Amino acid sequence: MIIFGVIFIVAGGVTWLAVRSQLSDENITVSEDASAFAGDKVAGPFTAYVQANTIEKHALEATGGKTYSELAKDDPARQTAMTASFLRASLFTSVVAFGVALMAIGIGVAMILIGMGLRSVAGDPVPTLGGSLP
Repeated sequence: MIIFGVIFIVAGGVTWLAVRSQLSDENITVSEDASAFAGDKVAGPFTAYVQANTIEKHALEATGGKTYSELAKDDPARQTAMTASFLRASLFTSVVAFGVALMAIGIGVAMILIGMGLRSVAGDPVPTLGGSLP
């Protein structure tokens, strides 16, 4: 169980870093009129979430408060709404990926603690960070 815990922690960490790297490579900056993180680079779950909400605000302003499905097919604002929807979905996907990565790390920590507890109850020596117990 301890080994699986370590695997979960590593997998979650690698996922977190990969998503962060990909978001950073897009060079997205949080809008100046955002509710938080204005001017910061989008590189984590909070900045991605705030930027997605800001995009929604801008899209609704551009479309008179209408969503993509509410606009007429020949309305020129429909393209703006569609692009905003795509961008928001992409940013929300990264937020979910960060959440899954964090969940994997949390499960990994729990598995290690449970594994150490089970070893302790079974009378086996519990490994420590400094090495194994005699």
